Amino acid sequence: MPTVVKTRIVKIGNSQGIRIPKILLEQSALGEEVELILEAEQIVIRPAHSVRQGWEDAFQSMGVRGDDGLLDGEAQLPTAWDEEEWAW
Repeated sequence: MPTVVKTRIVKIGNSQGIRIPKILLEQSALGEEVELILEAEQIVIRPAHSVRQGWEDAFQSMGVRGDDGLLDGEAQLPTAWDEEEWAW
C-alpha cells in the first residue's frame, strides 16, 4: 500500500511550494535536483537526469563494436601545419 501524507501549499516569496516529509524523500531517493511534470491534473516529481547520462557507456560500446570512426573519413585533408608542426 502506498504511503500517503497530507500537506499544505505554502507561500515562499512570490512562489508557492510544499514541504516533502523525510519519510517520502527517503523512500523516493529523489536527490538534490528534480523534474516536475504535469500529467492529468497531477504534478509528478521525478529525479532529474543529466543530459549526457549514459553517454560514457554508449561510447564504450561503440568502441567495442568498432563504430567509433570518423563519419567523414578522409574528407579532412591534412594541412602543412598538420604534417610539419603537429606532434602526437
